[in-house]
Amino acid sequence: MVIDTVNNAQRYELLHPLFKKALDYIRQTDLLNTPAGTYTIEENAVKAIVSEASGKKAEVSLEKFECHNQFIDIQYVISGMEQMGWKPRGDCHAPNGDYNPEKDVQFYNDRPDTFFTLSPGQFVIFFPEDVHAPMIGEGIIKKLVMKIKL
Repeated sequence: MVIDTVNNAQRYELLHPLFKKALDYIRQTDLLNTPAGTYTIEENAVKAIVSEASGKKAEVSLEKFECHNQFIDIQYVISGMEQMGWKPRGDCHAPNGDYNPEKDVQFYNDRPDTFFTLSPGQFVIFFPEDVHAPMIGEGIIKKLVMKIKL
């Protein structure tokens, strides 16, 4: 997992061949005025999902404590304050159902080791090893999730 601000995003472009494309999208797009929806950046490789929703209580978010096998997430806060829970996948021992390959998601009943808060302009990169519970907070949270194919 990586947590940083968009001002330092170039430091992470070499971690994956598609990160520059995803991070350029974040830097070059007027996300505050981008409507909610899914945008294809590179077919079958990079997509952007803009959402705007009310924050959830931690207990509700933890019902979908999740990780992915086929995609890396770059989650970027556009507006609002978003808290997230995190735990290393290797320390999770209570799967909540089977891995769903169509949705690329595995849920867990474990509890996060830590919680952190992102403000506008900050992002987190979740690799397949990172189990996460997003959208914890109050009020409306507008965010961008970049899905990057491994």
